[in-house]
Amino acid sequence: MASFPPVVIMIGAAVLVALMPFSIVRKLIAVIAPLLVVVQLIWGFEAGDSWSLTWLTMKLEPLRADALSIVFGYVFAIAAAIGGIYAWHLNDRFQQAAAVGYAGTSIGVVFAGDLLTLVVFWELMALTSAYLVWAGGFPGSRGAGTRYLFVHMVGGSTLLAGVLWHLGTGGSLEFSAFDGTIAGWLVLGGFAINAAVVPLHAWLSDAYPEAGVAGSVFLSAFTTKTAVYVLARGFAGWEVLIFLGVIMALYGVIFAVLENDIRRLLAYHIISQVGYMVAGVGIGTEIAINGAAAHAFAHVLYKGLLFMGAGAAIYVTGRRTLTALGGIAHRMPTVVVLYMVGAFAISAFPLFSGFVSKSLVIYGAEKEHIYWAVALLYLASVGTFLHTGLKLPYFTWFGPRRDDIQVGRVPRSMIVAMFFAAFLCIGIGVYPAALYDLLPYPNTYEPYTADHVVRTLQMLGFTAVGFWLLRGILGGEATITIDTDWFYRKAGRLVSMFVQTPLEATFTCFDVLAGGIARRLGVLANAPATGWSGVLRLTTYARRNGPDAALAYLGRPPVGFALAAVLLTFAVVVLVAQALGG
Repeated sequence: MASFPPVVIMIGAAVLVALMPFSIVRKLIAVIAPLLVVVQLIWGFEAGDSWSLTWLTMKLEPLRADALSIVFGYVFAIAAAIGGIYAWHLNDRFQQAAAVGYAGTSIGVVFAGDLLTLVVFWELMALTSAYLVWAGGFPGSRGAGTRYLFVHMVGGSTLLAGVLWHLGTGGSLEFSAFDGTIAGWLVLGGFAINAAVVPLHAWLSDAYPEAGVAGSVFLSAFTTKTAVYVLARGFAGWEVLIFLGVIMALYGVIFAVLENDIRRLLAYHIISQVGYMVAGVGIGTEIAINGAAAHAFAHVLYKGLLFMGAGAAIYVTGRRTLTALGGIAHRMPTVVVLYMVGAFAISAFPLFSGFVSKSLVIYGAEKEHIYWAVALLYLASVGTFLHTGLKLPYFTWFGPRRDDIQVGRVPRSMIVAMFFAAFLCIGIGVYPAALYDLLPYPNTYEPYTADHVVRTLQMLGFTAVGFWLLRGILGGEATITIDTDWFYRKAGRLVSMFVQTPLEATFTCFDVLAGGIARRLGVLANAPATGWSGVLRLTTYARRNGPDAALAYLGRPPVGFALAAVLLTFAVVVLVAQALGG
């Protein structure tokens, strides 16, 4: 029986990292803490373990372990450890603490057995991840982080509204499957935003490229995959998710065609790959849920590896677009080789992890005779290899040598982290039973059949030939892609003009008015006992020199006056509320 939730280890580590003055100790904590979670999952957990407490007559369950939560717990802890190694070069304690806290709150979501615990960790996950965007250090980081937080606050509010509606209509606090009520649709909406379901997806491609090179690795691992987990927990078998998932899979690869920023291109492929998982949840069978969980596990590792490779290129060159890079493969060959492992994995090459996970989702659709989804998901796979496996590495590292690009030294810690991620991507592809044995349901699927291998190699081979023939027109262009975030970017100006600015002006007016009254009352309360003539003299002094000068002349108003003003304001608010209520 597990004695406590693993989130305790991670949150405690985040606090220690934030307070620790010694850089090397912070880095060690960031790596050791998630490894302790892995150890706890191996030797301290089994399906059925739980830990509960009572708060305000409500029974909370901060820990509920079953096969579904454990598989996500494993990959989140592994990703956090690898990310900690990759971020070894960082000396920003708050960014390090945010990364550990972000991983910890994601693990908290995975093991939350009740809806209140889920909401708390859901919101903390949004705050910690937003900080990683803000700390990116790029010109667009601040704005992207603010938009990111705004979207996730909307999602969190929608989730909370659904939970309260669910409880208000007699629903249980336990986190279990939802039905098609208003509450269920509200909760689904909150989850869909974090899953980057189209058209609620643009926050991802907007924010992830603006985080630091280490922050983007963490971002690629957790938010969308926690959403896949909660969808599988609460909405398995909702057919609408099949359609949404297929749309995501295609939408991501189409928009990747237009991208010049290498991490924005990878961000769109997150949307595409998560689409496979969402579709698997929508199918809802045991095979399809296994596929969604397996693909989430594989995706965390290979997508982290891809972001690490792209981040290394940005770190040593200071450039982040396809049009500004190229011809530098000979100066960072190890990074290129390790990146290509992730590229082969996401493209579902045989002997790489994506081959044994993505095909499990498609097999689930085949078993249910959803052939239109099968065909479109295969089509999305072609686009994935075309852009992530061919276009990005070719125009980032290959092509004619360019001596105008200054290439620094890649930190050894980045290489080590990429090596571990690549090892796992190959290990799962070579020995899929290591992953299949963790899945929530018994698995009989065999990925390495002659038909599957030959069909996959043919599809990927023709894609490679097509890229080579068309490579002259597939390069990046220095353009800006307009996506659905355009609407709330424009709306933001309107909201600022017609809502925020008038409200700020109103509150400022009342603040100035209340401050002026308080100052004058303070002058009156502290006036020398010289009768009304003294008061008039002070008033004249204040009018000529300002109330602040008069207060400085008289001294600080007594604390009792300030308390009386606060109590008076509170009393007025209560009386107004009662009058309106009556």
